[in-house]
Amino acid sequence: MASISHSPVAFTGKPASDLLRSYSNGVRGVPLRALGRTRLGTRRRDFTVAAKLRKGKKHDYPWPQDPDPNVKGGVLTHLSHFKPLKEKPKPVTLEFEKPLVDLERKIIDVRKMATETGLDFSDQIIMLENKYHQALKDLYTHLTPIQRVNIARHPNRPTFLDHVFSITDKFVELHGDRSGYDDPAIVTGIGTIDGKRYMFMGHQKGRNTKENIQRNFGMPTPHGYRKALRMMYYADHHGFPIITFIDTPGAFADLKSEELGQGEAIAHNLRTMFGLKVPIVSIVIGEGGSGGALAIGCANKLLMLENAVFYVASPEACAAILWKSAKASPKAAEKLKITASELCKLQIADGIIPEPLGGAHADPSWTSKQIKVAINEAMDELNKLDTQELLKHRMLKFRKIGGFQEGIPIDPKRKVNMKKKEEPNLGRTLHVDLEGEVEKVKQQILKAKESSSEPPLLRLNETIEKLKKEIDLEFSEATKALGFEDKFAALREDFLKVNSQDQLMDPAFKSKIDKLRDEFNQSLPKAPNYESLKNKLDMVKELSKAKNIADKNKKAALMKQEVNEKFKGVLERQNIKEKFAALKTEIQNSGVSKFGQLDSSLKEKIVKLKKELEFELVDVLQSLGLDVEVVKSKATYLEEHTPTPEVKSQIEELNEEIHHGIENVVSSTDLKYKIELLKLEIAKAGKKPNLEAKKRIAALEQQIKQSLAAALDSSNLKEKHEKLKAEISKSIASSGGLDGSLENDSPDEARLKLNVGANRTFV
Repeated sequence: MASISHSPVAFTGKPASDLLRSYSNGVRGVPLRALGRTRLGTRRRDFTVAAKLRKGKKHDYPWPQDPDPNVKGGVLTHLSHFKPLKEKPKPVTLEFEKPLVDLERKIIDVRKMATETGLDFSDQIIMLENKYHQALKDLYTHLTPIQRVNIARHPNRPTFLDHVFSITDKFVELHGDRSGYDDPAIVTGIGTIDGKRYMFMGHQKGRNTKENIQRNFGMPTPHGYRKALRMMYYADHHGFPIITFIDTPGAFADLKSEELGQGEAIAHNLRTMFGLKVPIVSIVIGEGGSGGALAIGCANKLLMLENAVFYVASPEACAAILWKSAKASPKAAEKLKITASELCKLQIADGIIPEPLGGAHADPSWTSKQIKVAINEAMDELNKLDTQELLKHRMLKFRKIGGFQEGIPIDPKRKVNMKKKEEPNLGRTLHVDLEGEVEKVKQQILKAKESSSEPPLLRLNETIEKLKKEIDLEFSEATKALGFEDKFAALREDFLKVNSQDQLMDPAFKSKIDKLRDEFNQSLPKAPNYESLKNKLDMVKELSKAKNIADKNKKAALMKQEVNEKFKGVLERQNIKEKFAALKTEIQNSGVSKFGQLDSSLKEKIVKLKKELEFELVDVLQSLGLDVEVVKSKATYLEEHTPTPEVKSQIEELNEEIHHGIENVVSSTDLKYKIELLKLEIAKAGKKPNLEAKKRIAALEQQIKQSLAAALDSSNLKEKHEKLKAEISKSIASSGGLDGSLENDSPDEARLKLNVGANRTFV
C-alpha cells in the first residue's frame, strides 16, 4: 500500500491532470524538472512513498540445501518434482487374477506352518510354487482383450517418468508452454541414452490418488500439447531425435479446455509432427486413447508394450454406443482390435515389447530394459535414413493404414514373401474347467439314474468330443517332446504306400509298427504332460463306459417295447383267444389241479397250443431281424438233466482239456499268422467289403476252422467227448425224465433267447 504526503496549499484549484500535463507545463507554469528543487513560496514540499508487503507462503522448491552432485541423472535431477514414493504401493488384484491370490495364500500358510512347527514342508511348497507358476503362465499367455485393457490401466503400472529415469543416463525436465501455463499431465525433457541425446515427452499419470489429482489422471489440456509442440520445435532445431511415451485415456474434455482450443492444439501437433526432420519413435506403455494419444504419436515407429492398448474409443464407450450397456465392454474390446498383436497384424503398430508374466508392474526394471533395447534398435534403423527418406517413411506409414484393394492379383514375388496365414487358434481348455465339466455330467447321470430317466446324451457326447480333441493335442505335444514325430511321419508314409498297392500287410511291417508302439508307450511316462494326458484318458474312459451303457439301455428299451407290442398283437388275435378259452374250460372240467395228473390227450393239446404260439412268436421276432433260439428254462433243464457228481467232475475235466487244446492250437505260429491276416483283411475291407474281400475273408475263415478241427481230431479229445456223452445219456435214462409224449417235446417252461448283433442278449 503506498501513500503520498504533501501540503494541500499549493495544489489547489486545478485537477492533477492539468498539473502533470507535460515537461513544458509545470505547476503554475513551473517545469516538472524544476518541481523537485524549486521552493514554491515559503512552504516546504516533502514527498514520502511507503509500501506494505503481505506475508505469503514460502514456495517449496525441489532443490535441496546440500545437493548430491553424484546422483544418477546428474545434479539437475534435483529440480524434478518426481521423487520416489515414501510408501510402497499397495498390491492391487484384478478380477481374473483371484485364483492366483488363493495359491499365494496357500504357499504363505504352508511356509508359516513350517516356521512355527519346525517341520519340513519343502516338497509341498515346491509343488505349490510350480502350480502357481504354471497357472500364472497359462493365465498370461491366454489373456482376452478386456483383460489386457485392465492390465494397461493397473494402478501400479510404471509411468512415463519411471521408465525415463530407468533408461536414461541423465535427464532434465523442461517446463512451460511459454504462454503462462505448465500442464503436469505432459512431461517433457532432454535425456541421454548410452551417450546419445534425445528429446523425451509423454503422458504422466499419478502413482497414487494425490498424484493423479495433480496430474489430472494423465489427461492433458491444450497447454500440455502446446508445451509438447514447443519441445518438438526445439528438438527439430537442435537435431535431437524425439521419443514419446503414450499413456492416456484421452485429452481432457472439460468446458475450459474446449474454450482454450483443445481440438486446435491437437491438430497443430499432428500437422507439425509430419514435418519434423528428426526421427520420432512412439511407445505405448499403457492405454492410448483417441486424439489425445495421437497428438504425440505421429511417429516413424510405433511400438507397444505387450499388454498395452491403442484405441479410438474405449471399450466401455463403444459398448454404450452399440449395445446400450457398458457391460458389453468385453465384446467391444474384442471387436475393436485394440491389442498389440492385433494392431501389428493391421500394420498400425510396428513392434511389440515383451512384458514379464504378471504385467509390467511385476518387474518394472526388466520392462524398462526391454524398452531401452527397442529404442536403440529403432533409432539405429531410422538414423540410416536421410531427411527426405525419413519424412517419406513417416508419411507412407500412415497413408497405408486401412488401404485395401479388391480384385487385383497379388504380385508373385510379394506373395512368396508374405507371412503365411496363421492357423486358427482352437484354444486349449484349462484342466480345471474340464474336470468341472466332467463332474457336472457325472452328477446329471446320477440324477437320471435316481429318477429312472434318460441321461443327458447330448451333453455327454459334447464332453467326450472335447476330451478327445484335448487328448489328441496332448499326444501331439508328447510326441514332439519325446522326439517321435519324425519316426511316426516315416511310418505313416510307409503305411500309405502299402495301402495304395492293395496288398496284405507284411508281417515284418506289422512287427515294426508293434515295436514302435511299444517303444512309444514305454517312453510316454517321461513326457512332461503325461499326468495331464493320463487324467484326460481316464475321464474319457469313464464317460465312454457310461455312454455305452446308456446306448445299450436305450436300444434295449426300444426293442423291448417293440417286441411287447408285437407279442400283444399275437395274443390278442381272435383264434388264439378262442383256443385258450376252450383249453381252459377242458382243464377246469377235468377237475385236475396238477399237470402230471392230466390225461395224455389233454397234455398233447397243451403242448400243441404251446408250439403253435411259440411258432407265431418266433415269426414275429424273426420279422424284427432277430436270431431266435428256443431253449428250456434253467429250472426245468436242471430238473430233467441233473447229472451225478461223478459226471459233473468229468465234464469239468473235459472242458479244461478242450480249453487248453484250443489255446495250444491258436498259439501255434501257422494259425496265429492266419488269424492276424484275417484281422488285417477285415480292417482293410471296412464296413462295406467288396466281393473279392468277402471271398478272401471266407477263405481265411475256412482255413482257420479246418486247422482247428484237424488239431482237435488228432488228439484223443473226440473219443473222450463221445464216451462222456454216452455216460450222460445213460444217467438221464436211468433217472427217468418226462413220461409220455412230452418226453421228446419242448419243456413246459421255455424262454426265447434273442441274440442281436454280437454282444446283446434279451431274455
